[in-house]
Amino acid sequence: MLNKLKRTWYRSRLRDPAYEFLFAPPPPGEWVSIDCETTGLDRQHDHIIKVGAVRLEGQRVLTSQKLEVLVKPDASRSPMGADSVRIHQLLESDLAEHGQDPLDVARQVLHFIGSRPLVGYFLEFDIAMLNRLVQPVIGIPLPNEQIEVSGLYYDHKYRQNPDAHIDLRLATLMNDLGLPQRAAHNPVNDATMAALAFIKLQAMLGR
Repeated sequence: MLNKLKRTWYRSRLRDPAYEFLFAPPPPGEWVSIDCETTGLDRQHDHIIKVGAVRLEGQRVLTSQKLEVLVKPDASRSPMGADSVRIHQLLESDLAEHGQDPLDVARQVLHFIGSRPLVGYFLEFDIAMLNRLVQPVIGIPLPNEQIEVSGLYYDHKYRQNPDAHIDLRLATLMNDLGLPQRAAHNPVNDATMAALAFIKLQAMLGR
């Protein structure tokens, strides 16, 4: 979570005042669960190919309020490898035909999340990739609070048994919490599963 001083510094560096809303108080009891599909796991050299996000309000996942968008390949980046295509089932031609310009995607993401806290599963990687997408627009990293679902799950399991091995794999987490699983490598599905886990863990932890 960003401290007040860092948020103030980010705000002073905001490139476009049209995005001042990122620093507004978040709507009470609202969050956004977000996930990205990428060409690989290298934060410096790989790229986002698809973004998915859903809004949460109280104890509800608002699947009717979702963001799902493909990102058009930048002319400077290398083509996706065969392993990436097998995982995501997306071809370069799919992205070229149906993807949107990265700057347009960044603007959509910013308007969709607003000032709401961001929820996700191993969110740090997604935020690092999203920051590369949004910084050309706003000049700063995302200033939103970030909530890591695997961290909440760890706290829950540790409270039950501090000496136990804690398996943080998403499938294990969902199964243990008695929550439905969706097909993997779809960012809206992954964001929805993280949202469901977040809601249940919040209740279990009394937060």
